[in-house]
Amino acid sequence: MNTFKLAALTTVAALSVGVAAHAADGPSVAFNAGVASDYVFRGISQTDSSPQLFGGADLTMGTVYAGTWLSNVDFGNNTSMEYDFYAGVKPTLGPVALDLGVVYYGYGNQPANSNEDYWEGKVAGSMSVGKSTVGAAVYYSPEFFGKTGKATYLEINAARPLTEKLSVSGAIGQQKVDTMDTYSTWNLGVGYALTSKLGVDLRYIDTDAHGLGSLYKSRAVVSLKATF
Repeated sequence: MNTFKLAALTTVAALSVGVAAHAADGPSVAFNAGVASDYVFRGISQTDSSPQLFGGADLTMGTVYAGTWLSNVDFGNNTSMEYDFYAGVKPTLGPVALDLGVVYYGYGNQPANSNEDYWEGKVAGSMSVGKSTVGAAVYYSPEFFGKTGKATYLEINAARPLTEKLSVSGAIGQQKVDTMDTYSTWNLGVGYALTSKLGVDLRYIDTDAHGLGSLYKSRAVVSLKATF
């Protein structure tokens, strides 16, 4: 298996049931847990095309947020777990909802000197266009996974409710890393709210880097996510 990881934070369940809304008069805590047929981010499987178990917690107070998230991974070495820590602020600028934050990606049981841990800064924005929501995001890391140099990920995305419970969403992105070839990825899927706390997502994901191995090839991913 290709042990180079070109992503973090799952693209599946893009329209799954959300976390608790920002609290105006104090902190709010929400938890999430789920299962997916594969852990794919930025078009690349993180579990060697095998199932994923994940869970996390989010703390919000006003426009400020912080959280953590865990998942199994398989890079073809001893690394078996990803643990993320993130924080940021979500101000509004006219009709645009901003998300300014940082994410730290850590890995459990990683081989010595593999240098898999890294962090990214994020600047994202979204706005309503009729019933739809459109957005864009930029992620930047000064030293990417495996000490492969500076990395930038650019994305545009959109989502639209079709019914009270059914939504469609998609994204197009491009990953650049100093010491690797640039590649593009896209995904399109539907999310359905089974209950107010349980959502299912079915998503098709692809890249233009099939020549780099099976982990970069097209695939369909189904996920189930609960929030409480």
